Amino acid sequence: MLNNGMASSVENEKVLVLERVFDAPRELVFSMFKEAEHLQHWWGPRGWAIPVCNVDFRPGGVWHYCMKCEDKNQGDFYGMESWGKGVYKEIVEPERIVYIDYFSDAEGNTDENLPTTEVTMLFIDLGGKTKIVNRSEYVSAEALQTVMDMGMLQGITETWDRLAERLNEVK
Repeated sequence: MLNNGMASSVENEKVLVLERVFDAPRELVFSMFKEAEHLQHWWGPRGWAIPVCNVDFRPGGVWHYCMKCEDKNQGDFYGMESWGKGVYKEIVEPERIVYIDYFSDAEGNTDENLPTTEVTMLFIDLGGKTKIVNRSEYVSAEALQTVMDMGMLQGITETWDRLAERLNEVK
């Protein structure tokens, strides 16, 4: 499926693969994922802000953040907070980031009731442009379906649109 330049597919019923080309050099695109000051400008769907974003960008380091809905037009979501936590497993600058993605609370405790994901992001140099290949592996097809039912695909599409806009602002 292609959505705003983003291709998505499912492998083995439990791996969601997303691909998109960004019109910016690989080093710049990679930096958008490692620096809190960048992440706060684009991470999350439209209408959501990142009031908390702590990044310890190293293997074993933790990225802990809060997304908060600031758009009154989003009805029941307005004012809602969604906390997340990533634990970095592998970082190869500017080629690859591997991390475990969790739903969490404000203290960073993981929510065992929601799916955990192993995310592998590849940053492929296309000579001034960068292709991101994002592989999110869930423990089961049911876990993947849970996040799909939560609207994750629309959320990531809007997030990557915001990333493209941020790249245009800073390049």
